[in-house]
Amino acid sequence: MSSKVWRHKPLSPDELLGRVEPDGRVYASELGPDQYVGRVELDSGQIWEARFGPDKLIGRVTLDSGKVYRAQFGPDDYVGRADDDGKLYRHKPLAADDYLGHVEPMPSFGHAGAALLLLLLPAWEAVQAEHKAAEEKAAAEKAAARQAKKDVQAAQDAADAPTRTRKA
Repeated sequence: MSSKVWRHKPLSPDELLGRVEPDGRVYASELGPDQYVGRVELDSGQIWEARFGPDKLIGRVTLDSGKVYRAQFGPDDYVGRADDDGKLYRHKPLAADDYLGHVEPMPSFGHAGAALLLLLLPAWEAVQAEHKAAEEKAAAEKAAARQAKKDVQAAQDAADAPTRTRKA
């Protein structure tokens, strides 16, 4: 039986992102057939992203504690963890970890780690990029409105300047 992966959405129903099969294959839910996105080796905890050609090693999960690491040059980067009950968290340095979602049922830490690295973190990063773009757009619009107001004020001052000099 496959495990479903849910992304937490505050004040609304959680969003189904995909599923993890008992053999470690991970699929993203889409309209129509689900898309294969990667796999986890359940004996070693290595997480592989599916690509055209050979798969790419993107991280690993410790099978005894549920800690998830993203592979990089040098030491691997700790990105999050899975609890015994299937809850998945993103690591925040010097703060409490963010709850991102859950896997149900959770057969092992390997399955949960693959769900975190292949489904939840990319979805979370996409949402954060959208929020950042919206904030930058709002800031640009606010700056443009401020500049337009200054331009109007400067034009009014320029129009009023000759009348002031005549009166004096």
